Amino acid sequence: MKESMDGFLKAVGMDKKMHEASVLAKWEEIMGSAVAKRTEKKYIKNRVLYLEMNSSVMRDELMQQRSQIVLKINAVSGTDIIDDVFLA
Repeated sequence: MKESMDGFLKAVGMDKKMHEASVLAKWEEIMGSAVAKRTEKKYIKNRVLYLEMNSSVMRDELMQQRSQIVLKINAVSGTDIIDDVFLA
């Protein structure tokens, strides 16, 4: 059943959106509660993870860790869904 559902989602182009939604739902688990509490908005568009932070200190810290964030997100999703992180 799972294989047929995965095949269907891939055929209609929804598999990437499912991976994106899954990763965003696990944001606190992936990055920790401190980062999650300071994240106002998060979304993925054109393979870029956009984050709006409510703390300039946290934004600066995450800016330095962008490549690690890309690796974590892609590892959790099981596929390369993002190439970059944009912080605002």
